[in-house]
Amino acid sequence: MALFEALVIAHVAAGVVGLTAFWGPIVTRKGAANHRKWGKAACYGFLGAGALAIAMALLSLYGLEDRHPEISDRALFDGLFGWMMLYLGVLTIGFVDYGLAVIRHARDRRALRGVRYQAVIAAVVISGAWCGYYGIRVEHPLMVLVASIGIVAMAIQQLYIWRRVDPPRTTYVGEHFRALIGMGISAYTAFMSVGLIRMVPEHVFNPAIWAGPSVVGLSLILYFTLKAKRAAAPKPSGARPHPQ
Repeated sequence: MALFEALVIAHVAAGVVGLTAFWGPIVTRKGAANHRKWGKAACYGFLGAGALAIAMALLSLYGLEDRHPEISDRALFDGLFGWMMLYLGVLTIGFVDYGLAVIRHARDRRALRGVRYQAVIAAVVISGAWCGYYGIRVEHPLMVLVASIGIVAMAIQQLYIWRRVDPPRTTYVGEHFRALIGMGISAYTAFMSVGLIRMVPEHVFNPAIWAGPSVVGLSLILYFTLKAKRAAAPKPSGARPHPQ
């Protein structure tokens, strides 16, 4: 129990750093020093929180003690706090890795086809597929929804990585943005699992509460995507047509 509680404390500390710094890159000017500073803090915080979430999930699944024995539905507990938390930890790391990689390899996206990056994407897909399958088994739609979001996100990343024709030069900016918003979605969802079971245990299996980060995150992606498209659209010349 001491080990698990120590992991929880470390997870909370890393998560607070990531969740606080996460909003810095969103509200600061893109590419500026403050944007990069806040972005690095968020990424490092989420990397730590993701790794610790994986460790806590494995302890919940395979540890010597049952976590929260007051919960009678152990299959559903293993699903949400074991397999889904493990998947969310892997997903968070995957989003951070890709979000930083597209900036690092902005001029050579083919570098993302290497084993090092493809292995991370494969780990996300495999853990997500198992999370979704387990969610079907225990009849919990949230696990299926969250798994589907991650798998679709990895498919979109692969379309960018493997497309034959080079995309417009600034396409990597959108990839970077979507990955780091996805990082926030997965991290907020995983972070909620630590607090929900302690603060509001009666709602711990309520999918409406768990779906909150996904709704907010996807709304942000949609908003900023539309905003970027409007900014990139050609401006009217303003010239008045000559009368015939």
